[in-house]
Amino acid sequence: MLLDGKRIAGEVRNRLKPRVEALRSKGIAPCLAAIVIGDDPASHAYVGMKAKACASVQMESKVVALPSEIDQRQAEQRLLELARDPSVHGILLQHPAPKHLDEMRLLSLIPVEKDVDGISPGSLGALTAGIKGFEPCTPKGMIRLLDEYKIAIEGKRAVVIGRSVILGKPMALMLLNRNATVTICHSKTVDLPQVAREADILVAAVGRAEMIDANYVKPGAAVLDAGYNRLPDRSGDVGDVRFDAVAPIASYITPVPGGVGPMTVAMLLENTVEAAENASA
Repeated sequence: MLLDGKRIAGEVRNRLKPRVEALRSKGIAPCLAAIVIGDDPASHAYVGMKAKACASVQMESKVVALPSEIDQRQAEQRLLELARDPSVHGILLQHPAPKHLDEMRLLSLIPVEKDVDGISPGSLGALTAGIKGFEPCTPKGMIRLLDEYKIAIEGKRAVVIGRSVILGKPMALMLLNRNATVTICHSKTVDLPQVAREADILVAAVGRAEMIDANYVKPGAAVLDAGYNRLPDRSGDVGDVRFDAVAPIASYITPVPGGVGPMTVAMLLENTVEAAENASA
C-alpha cells in the first residue's frame, strides 16, 4: 500500500484552516519567517514553496533573503530581530547556510518557542530528553504517516539509514520515544543490507539515489523514503529507495514525489499554527 503523503498533508491543511480562522478572529495572523542566505536556486525554490503553502491556509509568511557574503554578526543580528518580533511566530533557517557561517550558532539563536523547524540545539535537546517541544518536520511527518495508516510502532524493530542531525538522528529518537527498538546505520555500518533486513520499519535518509534495493528490505516491512535526488539522465526526482524493486516486497511504502515531502511542509504549517496559539494563550 502506498503511504499517500500528498493526501494526508491535504487533510492536515484542512484541519489547520479553522484554527487559523480562530486566531485571526482574535487579531492574530500566524506568521512564518523564512531566512534564506545566498543564491542557491533550490533553497529559494523551497522557501517559495513554503510561502505558497502558508497562503493556502491563510497564514502569513515572510521571506528574508540575505546575500551570500553576509558575515556572521550581520546574520545573527537579522535573526535576532525576527526572534524579537511579536508578529513572527515561527522562524525557519533554510539549510544549508554558506560554509563561512556557523549554522549551528545561528540555529541556537532561534527561541525554542519559534523553532517550528525543530532543529535548533534547544529543540533537539528537548527531543532527546523527552520534553514536549516542536519536533523536526520531516521525522514528524513520517511518524504522522505511520499513525494515519495505523502502522504499529511500539515493540517493532526500526532501522534508520542516515545519521544527519536534522533527519536521521531525530527520526531515531522519535521512534525510540514511541517504544520501537531502533538501530541507526551509516556509511561505516558492517553488512548494511543484512541489518536493514531486520527492520519492520525501514527509514531511508541517506541522500544517495536509489541506494536501497530489494536486498535491504524484509518482506512486509514499512518503508519510508526521505530522499530527494536529481539524476542527470532521469526526469524528475527520485528517492533513496529503488521503488520498483522494493514496492513488491514492502507492505507499505512512500512514493517520491508525493510521500514524505508534502508531509514535511504540512508539519511546518502545523508547528507554526501551534506556535501562534501558544503565543496567544
